[in-house]
Amino acid sequence: MKSVGILFPGQGAQAIGMGRWLRETHPVASHLFDQASEILGYDLGQLCAQGPESQLNETAYSQPALFVVGMAAATVMREQFPDRIAAVKAAAGLSLGEYTAVCFAGGLEFADGLQLVQRRGQAMQAAADAAESGMASVLGLDLDAINQVCDDCRQEGEVLQPANLLCPGNIAVSGHRTAIERLVPAAEAAGAMRVIPLSVAGAFHTSLMQPAVEALRAALEEIPIQDTQIPVYSNVDASPHQSASEIRDLLSRQVVGSVRWEDSVRQMLEDGIDGFEEVGTGRVLRGTLKRINRKLPTDGFGDG
Repeated sequence: MKSVGILFPGQGAQAIGMGRWLRETHPVASHLFDQASEILGYDLGQLCAQGPESQLNETAYSQPALFVVGMAAATVMREQFPDRIAAVKAAAGLSLGEYTAVCFAGGLEFADGLQLVQRRGQAMQAAADAAESGMASVLGLDLDAINQVCDDCRQEGEVLQPANLLCPGNIAVSGHRTAIERLVPAAEAAGAMRVIPLSVAGAFHTSLMQPAVEALRAALEEIPIQDTQIPVYSNVDASPHQSASEIRDLLSRQVVGSVRWEDSVRQMLEDGIDGFEEVGTGRVLRGTLKRINRKLPTDGFGDG
């Protein structure tokens, strides 16, 4: 791979044991976990290693955990495999992972990025607690079919819409929990191969997250953001950005906007990226890449 895009996973990728190998075998990763624990006010390494799983799955905890594991993996990779890092010409992340991408690209200092992610997670958790809502992945239907199913299942006053446009045949839907419950049999009746509830607290990337926007916008204004050293492809518009002001605006809009992941990957390919590294925990993003183009060279570094 001559021109690599580095990718960071989002919420839902968290799992007990994540980051343990990095923390136990690489001092630079252990240092980041120690620094993170001081900032967060709890032992992040212990939470990642031992749980409890119910706490790790809470938005306020899973988002900082994924950010730190992603940055720890990237830091170790930079130390151990500088040639692989030198090939990285662009960055992207899925939802929460976009913050990791911005930090990796030089737009945020680690401590500032972690504080921002902590406040994002707390704001989104509060918004989720205010409404019974959730998300589900629909496998095997295209966007038009999913839009129709959402229209059929949505009742007056409810939110139900595509939220994460991941790859062909894999789109996550967000909305009120009652609407999600109706969506499951309706999507299967429409031909979906499977509908999988996601381990998230609420209807991310919909208007139900609007209460989180003001809190996040305030945090983004308070925390320094610099122009990035490489382009970061935004979930909001699937386009590359390096300007701090543009990145700040897009991050504030991201929590209520659909995640255009497939479009982002395709745009990166059009812009000359010829392979990808998924860095952090899990293999979810590599799975989406293979659905977009099975011939894409992909690799990973971290727990997956």
